[in-house]
Amino acid sequence: MVQDVIINGMIFGSIYALLAIGFSLIFGVARVVNIAHTALYMMAAYFIYIGFQYLGMSLPYAILLSIALTTVAGLICYQLFIKPIREHEAAVLIATIALAMVIQEIFLWAFRGHYLGVPPVASGYLTVVGVKVAMQHVLALAVAVLALLATWVFLLKTRIGLGIRCTAQDREVANLMGINVNREIMMALGVSVALAAIAGAIVAPLSVIDPHMWMHPLIMMLAIVVLGGLGSIKGSFIASYILGFTEAVVIFALPMGAFLKVSIALSIMILVLVIRPEGLFGVAFEEER
Repeated sequence: MVQDVIINGMIFGSIYALLAIGFSLIFGVARVVNIAHTALYMMAAYFIYIGFQYLGMSLPYAILLSIALTTVAGLICYQLFIKPIREHEAAVLIATIALAMVIQEIFLWAFRGHYLGVPPVASGYLTVVGVKVAMQHVLALAVAVLALLATWVFLLKTRIGLGIRCTAQDREVANLMGINVNREIMMALGVSVALAAIAGAIVAPLSVIDPHMWMHPLIMMLAIVVLGGLGSIKGSFIASYILGFTEAVVIFALPMGAFLKVSIALSIMILVLVIRPEGLFGVAFEEER
């Protein structure tokens, strides 16, 4: 019981961390609230299915192609639909909601809403502290952790990462210092979409693929960024595991009430908004300073 909660909490938390950090990254750099972020996660899962089932590709190659295609699709969507209205936050919010719904309807039309799936990349079990853990779960956790570590190294140890952090801190000053702000925004967006695509690639062999699979992660991701602090990558990381373990506890403690996991996440989000609107690691809003 305890071991199952730990393993599933780590997997849930890592997947949510990939989504929430990507969401926080593009918000911090471009001030874009991208509701379509989890729709891109769903797109990656469908691309894996198409590559494996229709193109006859091996699963690892289908996953790599899916991540690349999803990243390119995300960049194109940004250039066409978001960049022209980036300075208008309400318009961006509406546009990304519409974009998410369009992506959903495309896959609903193409696959008739059927529940689909792909086989696991790794088979068998690994015994950890006397508990059998599916190798696919171990692989999923390892890939998620490696992706998070790579993102951390990229943002903190590279010149491009420094430019992205400077742009997030103050876009106008970064521009005056000679940083190409538009390039940094595109780089941040590429990383953001790639993280969502990796999350989709991790989930595809573990769950069913359907046109509504983006909604639950969207609710959890929004709860996480509110809990951690909007725009705070550290806050998103910590809050992801808080809600990931909370979800695992609810599922194992209340098997018949597993549907309550969304309600609990939203309750935590509302509670944080009432007590500490800026979240655990966010900064106070400008009008409150």
